[in-house]
Order: sequence, then structure tokens, then C-alpha cells
Amino acid sequence: MRQYRIPSSWKEVKFGDITDYGKTQKCELSDVPSDTWVLELEDIEKDSSRILKRLDSTERPFRSTKNRFSVGDVLYGKLRPYLNKVVIANNSGVCSTEIIPLNVEPHIDNRFLFYWLKSKTFLDFVNSVSYGVNMPRLGTKDGLRAPFNLAPRAEQKIIADKLDTLLAQVEATKARLERIPEILKTFRQSILAAAVSGKLTEEWRDGAAFKEHSVLFSSLIKESSVGLVRAAGEQYEDSNGRLPYVKMNNIDNFWGYNTDNLKYVDASKEERIKYGLGKDDWLFNTRNSTELVGKSCVWKGKEGLLYNNNILRVKFNDTVLADYVELFFKSPKGQQQLTAIKSGTTNVAAIYQKQLFKLSIYITDLEEQTEIVCRVEELFAFAARIEQKANTALQRVNKFTQSILAKAFRGELTSDWRAANPELSSGENSAEALLERIKVEREALKPVRKSSVRKKS
Repeated sequence: MRQYRIPSSWKEVKFGDITDYGKTQKCELSDVPSDTWVLELEDIEKDSSRILKRLDSTERPFRSTKNRFSVGDVLYGKLRPYLNKVVIANNSGVCSTEIIPLNVEPHIDNRFLFYWLKSKTFLDFVNSVSYGVNMPRLGTKDGLRAPFNLAPRAEQKIIADKLDTLLAQVEATKARLERIPEILKTFRQSILAAAVSGKLTEEWRDGAAFKEHSVLFSSLIKESSVGLVRAAGEQYEDSNGRLPYVKMNNIDNFWGYNTDNLKYVDASKEERIKYGLGKDDWLFNTRNSTELVGKSCVWKGKEGLLYNNNILRVKFNDTVLADYVELFFKSPKGQQQLTAIKSGTTNVAAIYQKQLFKLSIYITDLEEQTEIVCRVEELFAFAARIEQKANTALQRVNKFTQSILAKAFRGELTSDWRAANPELSSGENSAEALLERIKVEREALKPVRKSSVRKKS
């Protein structure tokens, strides 16, 4: 139910009052030149209205019927309308029949219509009437009765101009915030590279040389074992004492681990002793996709949890810290070594224990390892705080668009303009007068029905 009032010079109407929604001009491949733009729904990015891909009819020959559109038309994606796929065509072409071309010029600014189609008021209506469970769409009948806030023609342009400016600023801010995670990823890699090269602790050493030496990875290991082979059950712990079972999806892609959606397994007393996780155990994912194999973490959680056979558990001797080993293998130098020993296909890859243990790892004395780990953790925590603030800001920015659109279609963006230009939004320039002109013109364009005269027998 509407909770606001539109200006008195505006008028609430239905789509069917201003446009023939659903009425399109069809064409076949043989009807169009070879350089005709062929637009599909997949080419439009949801919400942003960006065109992701542009192909012509030679690159995308089509068999099914298409809808023609002209430059300046508003192209509305009626399939899965919650995706909010709407664009203004910057060229003529043809499109999927799931895209409805709309042109309401000259009485209504197409940009005004474009922004209305992206507003929450319209989206809420569409989502309430769309039919089809898996592939909902806005049908012609419902489209014609969709709501529309009609503003005076001059005011439409002012609103569209303001929205062009304001929403461009929102998109620019959003784009900058969306780049921050990639910037922080590069920042973290730089920290790790500096950590294993000794640059991160240069000032701490006070000019002394970095005491780095290369050792076989196997020489650092006190104990290692792959995990328990066991079918995991549902996410509960029953009276039989089933234990949480850490799997490869519980090791995060870049750093640390998560205990989301843990499964539970039965295990004997001997298995609980052999496969129970302890503090500072290093966990390494030996089988996964090519991109994810080699994930690792240092376990800091509850002790005694079990781990599965796609994870190698390593306990180190007293010459190295597990946290230092972790940051070494996360560094560009360590990642390069892991990449060199990956084997398998595109979908399934492995890093075998034998090859892993043959790698060389560069370590320094325990005192400097401790300092390196401490500094990396501090800098990573700093990066995490920045990332959290950026995510919070991005969530707010994502709400700005609908907030601005809501103000626009309540007439709040142009209240000062209406006060300064009353003659442009009243009388013959009001929305009511505009609607009457639209009705007269649309009526005049309707084909005249020929009356038939019966012959006398």
C-alpha cells in the first residue's frame, strides 16, 4: 500500500494509459543486415544496466523470431524481472522476445520511464504478479495494469537529468568501493612477500643481515598423516558421541578456516586419538579443483575435531612455527612452488605428500619468525578492518539508488523547481492535461474499423 503522496500536478496512471506494453515489431534473420546488433538478456548486467557483451547477427545468427528496437528505446527484460535488467538502446537492433522495447516519446521522457522501471514501487508490483515458478515473467495483461507516476513533461526532464547525475555518482562510488578487495589482496601479497624476504623486519633487526636459510620441508616435520575416510552425517551431534568432521570446504580460500556447516562422524577411540586435531596443527588440502588445491590453515579452534582424507595434517618440530610455514606457503614464493607440483585435470587436481615434502622452504631463526608472524597478523588485521568498513559502506551505497529513485518519483527532487516554475506544472502543463493529450493521440492512431454492408438477397 502506497505510503506517500505525489505532487498535485502529477497523476497516478496505469502502463496501459501511456504505452502498448507487449506490442512489438517482429523480424527474422533474413529481415536484417549482417551488422545488426542482436541483444539477449544475458548481455545485460542485473541492476547496473551495463551491456556486458555486444554481438551482431553474423556473430550471433538466430533462428527464432526477434523484437526490433530503435535507438533511444527503453528495453525491458520481462523474464525474471527481479533481476532488474533494463537499458536504453544506444543503437538500433533486434532482441530476444523476452525483452520488450518501449518508446513513450514525445509526451514522456524515455529516461523517466527507464528510471521508473528500476524503482522499488514498480519492482514490488512486478514481483507480486509475475507468473512462472522457475522462470517468472511479466505478462502483457499485468504489464498494462502496472502503476506509473506521471509527472508534467518539463518536470520529467528535470528529474531524468538529476537522476543521470546522482546515480552516475553513486555508480562511481560503488565502483571504487568494489575495487578495494582487489587492492587489499595485492596489499596482503606484498606483506607476505616482504615477510619471507626479510624486508618486513629490517627495522626490527636494526641493520643486521636476514638470517635466512633453505631447508627441506620434510626436515621440519615431527608428524604427519592424511585424515579419516568416513561418510559424514547430518549437522548434529547425537547421544552416540559423533564428532565434528573438518572437510576441505572448511579451509578458507585465502586465509584461516571456518566451522560453517560442519558434518559429524562416528569414530573409535583409537581413531579419535590418531585423527583428533590439536592446537597449531597445519592442515593442507591435497585434492580439489586446480584453483583451490593447496589451501591450508593453522588450526586454532577446539581440539579433538576429526578431519577427512583430503586433508594432510602436519605437526612441526621446534625449529619452525606453524604460522610461519603458513605465511610462507601463502606468499608468492610459496605459491609458485605449490603451483609447480600440482597434478591432475582441470576439474580435479592433487598435490601429493611426497612432492610437497621435497620442497625447499626458507626460514629464519625462531625469534625473527615470531616477529614476522606478529607483524603480518597486525597488518592483516588492519586490512580486515578496512575491508569491513568498505563492505559496510558498499551496503549503504547499494541502498542509495532506490532511496534516490523513491525521492524522485515522490517529487521530492524537484520541489524547489515546481515552486520556481508553477506555470510549467499546472493547467495545460499538468500531468492530467498531458494524459488527455496522450489519450487523444493514441486514439487517433488506432486503425479505423471498416463497416461491412450486407447485400440484399
